[in-house]
Formats: sequence, structure tokens, C-alpha cells
Amino acid sequence: MSRLPVIVGFGGVNPAGRSSLHHAYRRMVIDSLESDARDRTFSSLAALMNHNDSTSEEARDYILNHTLIRRLETNLFDANAIPLHKRATIRGSDNETVTFTAKRNQLPDNIPPTWRVSSNDDGTATVAVTGELDVLFNDLRSSKVLAGGQLPTGFNPEKLYQSRNHPRGLQLTVYGASDALNSLGIHWDEVRARVPADQISVYASSAMGQLDTNGSGGLLQAGLMGRRVTSKNLPLGLAEMTADFVNAYILGNVGTTGANIGACATFLYNLRQGIQDIRSGRYRATLIGGSEAPLTPDVIEGYRTMGALAEDEALNKIDGISEGEADHRRACRPFAENCGFTLAEASQFVILFDDELALELGANIYGAVADVFINADGFKKSIPGPGIGNYVTVGKAMGVIRSILGEESLQRRSYIQAHGTSTPQNRVTESHIFNELASSFGIDKWPVAAIKAYLGHSLACASGDQLISSLGVWHDGIIPGIVTSEVIAEDVHQEHLDFMMQHREVGPQDIDSVLINSKGFGGNNATAAVLGPHVVRDMLEKKHGKDRITESLRLNESVQENIRDYDDSMIAGKNSTIYNFGVGVVQGEELTISSNRISIPGQKKDVVLDVPNPYDDFV
Repeated sequence: MSRLPVIVGFGGVNPAGRSSLHHAYRRMVIDSLESDARDRTFSSLAALMNHNDSTSEEARDYILNHTLIRRLETNLFDANAIPLHKRATIRGSDNETVTFTAKRNQLPDNIPPTWRVSSNDDGTATVAVTGELDVLFNDLRSSKVLAGGQLPTGFNPEKLYQSRNHPRGLQLTVYGASDALNSLGIHWDEVRARVPADQISVYASSAMGQLDTNGSGGLLQAGLMGRRVTSKNLPLGLAEMTADFVNAYILGNVGTTGANIGACATFLYNLRQGIQDIRSGRYRATLIGGSEAPLTPDVIEGYRTMGALAEDEALNKIDGISEGEADHRRACRPFAENCGFTLAEASQFVILFDDELALELGANIYGAVADVFINADGFKKSIPGPGIGNYVTVGKAMGVIRSILGEESLQRRSYIQAHGTSTPQNRVTESHIFNELASSFGIDKWPVAAIKAYLGHSLACASGDQLISSLGVWHDGIIPGIVTSEVIAEDVHQEHLDFMMQHREVGPQDIDSVLINSKGFGGNNATAAVLGPHVVRDMLEKKHGKDRITESLRLNESVQENIRDYDDSMIAGKNSTIYNFGVGVVQGEELTISSNRISIPGQKKDVVLDVPNPYDDFV
């Protein structure tokens, strides 16, 4: 019997705020919310930002101005005073020797042959250099890119647990995975009581690894900066640490794990692993996620030199401004006249159960992932250039929606969450994909959304941002408009597309499905087909019957209460971050092992070792 991967929990954080209970989504459409929802969103943001006021006009202006894409703030680094070294060669006046004094222990271990060193009584040494001396001068530079999708001002994840100099991406992992688990409304011990340890999986990663000074950045810079490499720089810099931290410090997971990397499609790569686990029937619960913290001077400069980012000068040129500060709030303009994407930081996680487990525990049902399709581009002229693979992924995602829900549902009650990076190349190529396939599938005007206009591009987390935003649409009935783009660019294909430039209100059953599209460097294309909660409820009733659904709804009452209690506590400022360092560690000597099962202390269900022969047809 087939298993449906049902979305039962989600959480994280991005420039719009905390993801659980749809708060980050609601920040994007806050101007269209009813007053109660708007008030609660401001309260959630105020708590996250450690701001003690969420009701006054001044406080709300502050919250709005210090969320979403904006001018880079100085809590990460000062974009107008980025330290660097400038190479120089110096020589003495009139070709005389260069003489300087320094502490003895500051001199190099290997003295160059052109140096004459004499010791002084005060512990210093005088050095006379014959000829030229190569030096590095301390200097400062200003970034040409000043817009970023920064987390809400005042949110400091390292203060929420014993972070021990963890890279920022891993700090976000701890927060994001904790938020997702708390949003479940079901204690994880209840899941472990019903599901054997080897039937739970975790797939999560970053796209680029941890590149700040506590991770790989510090590893690579240490020698040139006169510092020492720490014991944490290398291991904590690995991209797979996103999943490893969840397993070791949050879930205590001993089930399947992995870190799939697919550039900007990374979240969907991991999501595909999770839904395949559940559809196979061998796994019953899976946690999927991604975290990325790319707002460092080096990463920004790297993307800028590729010509990928929106520089202030180019933004001003588009707007016809010769002087003054660029419009950083509108730096990302998908499918409009644009000049590059805007980097962002984020962490997003979703929890999937099979349909049987979801009903058994009375879990909330936010939707289901019908499938995720991944295709490469074939031969390419350049690694970052787009290719043909995304035509295949989008086409297959449309095909599976048509197979499940019918042609009329695909044509009239679906929309697409575009990758929508805000580069001139993306606006042409992605719109051509959508337009051609919409025409082929008989869609007249296919609605297109692009939430990077609000959040920027969080790389590994980008499709997680898109997915969780889509869950919010089914909850509140507002599709976020591409409000930073005033007019669609002339080279964008749109004969069969409907680019939503303003928020669009939809009814609770107006949208049956959404396609989450992602295009990554190197030809990493992925598209997910996601089913709405009303569609999933109908599917579950057909499979399990009305009585089973009624019983699940009864169980769901306490789940809903737990979720509300969690949200209330977060808004009240309680720290619910989960970080189990050194808690519940089990050694091999504590296991009970036989030829057909392993019993793990703390786990009610044994791991069964009787594995069926997968090659029975060959025996």
C-alpha cells in the first residue's frame, strides 16, 4: 500500500522572522492581514528581535524597517569598513637599509637572508633589511554590495544555547530544527515510542558549508592573518554538519541520515530523499532542512565578482539616480528590470510523517509532497549558465499533479513559486520554461509568485523559504505579490503567465497545488509538487475512511493546544531552543544485541535485524 509524505510540522527563521505558525510568511503580507493576525505577527517579531514594544507606531515602524531585505547592518560586519591587507614593497631612502624594531617573538621563525637582527635589552630586536621588503599594510574597503537579506535585527542565535563558538550557520540550524520540532505539538518521545529508531531519517545541509571565521573561513584565513587554526574550524565547516547537529544534539537520532548538496536546489534535494524514504514504506518519519549563513564579506565579494549580485551603482542606474543611496529595500526585483540577486541567511526545516503515523498521532496536516524531480542540464558552455534540465523537472511536476488531481485542477487551481533570483538571465530563462510548459499543458494564465523579492536568496534554504511560504498561503489565503517589481521586463516570456505583482487573495480551496521551483549552479535543477491540506484530507478519507479521520481530529485537539502554548511562550519571550549536549549518550556496551534485533536504552522499539532479501528473484 502506498504511503503519502504528509507535512506535519515546520519551523526556522529567515529575514521575515520565525517560520512556525506562519509568522515569517505573515510578515511578507502583513499589510493585507486582519488586525488580530497582524498584531500577533508584530508580537512574534518583537519577541524574536528582543524589542519590548510591538504596539506603538514607532515600534512597528522599527520592526518593519529592520526585517526583510535592507541595507546591511553592522551586527555581522561593517560593510563600509571591511578589513583587508594591501601588498606593498618598501625600500630605504636613497637605497639605504630599512630598519625597524619589533618584539623578538613577533619575528618570523625563518629569518630571510637579507635581514640582520640584533637583540635589545628590553626583549625587542632591531632588524636592518638590505634591499626591498615585502609587507602587508592594514587597510579598509567598502563593499559595492550593500543590500542583504539579514535576519531580523536583535535576533542573536548564539545567545539561545551554549553555542561554543559554533559557526553562524550551525547556530541557525539549532534554532530552526528546534522551532520545527516544537511546532509539531507532539513530543518527539511519542514519535520514538511508536517508530523504531531505524525508521526515522534526517536529511539536511548547507550549500556552501560554514564559511565564517568559526568555520572554514577561519581555517583558510588563519595562517595569513597571523592566527592559529582551532580544533573546530575544519569539522564544523563541513556542509553535512547541518544534519549532524540535528542528530547529535537535537533528536538523538540513530536512523538514516544524509546531507545532499545541489547548490541553490539543496533543500529540494534533501526533501526528495525524505519523501522517497516514506513512499518506500521503510521509514515513517523524516526531518528535512537546510541552513545557510553567507553574509560574510568574502562570500559577498565572491558572488559580486561573478557578476551575480545587485550592486548599489547598478541599482541606481536602473532607477535613474546619479547620486544618493540605492533603494536597498527593492534590491531584488524578480522578472523586472534588474541587475542581480541579493544574498540572504536562513534556516528552514519541515517534518514529514507517513499518512498512517500522522493520523495515529493526530498530527496537524499542512499539506503533502507529491514528488520532487531533479534533472541535470546535459552538456553546458559554462557551469553557472542555465540549461535544459529545469524544463524536465517543471514538466514532470506538472505531470504528476495532472495524474493525481486531473487536468482541470492543474490548469485552474495551481500556481508556481518561481526561483525568481532577480538576475537578467534568470528572468528570461525561467519565464521561458514556465511559458512553454503552460502552453503545452493548456494553461492560459498560470499564476507566478517570487518571494525572493522579500527575503533575498538564501541558497540552500531558498526552496525551503518557498515551501513554507506556500503553506502560509493555504492558511491565510494571500499569495505574496512581487511588490518590488513595478513592471515586467520586456524580455520576459509571459503569454501564458500571470506574474502576481500585488498580493492576491484566494479562497481556502482555490489552490489545490503549488510547484516549488529551484535552479542551481552547475545544472542542479529541482521542482517539487506540493498538495494543499484540503486535497490531502480528501485523499486520507478515501484511503482510511471517515471514522479514522474523525478519531484523528479528536486527537488533534490536544496537538493544537500544545502548538498554541508553544507559540504563546515564544511570543512571551521564552527560549525553547533544544540543545542536548552530552544528554542521553548511549555506549555500545549498553546495547542488548541478538542475531535478530538490537535494543537501545531509551528506545521503546527495537531495531530489527531480519532484513528481507532484496534480490529474491535472483535466488
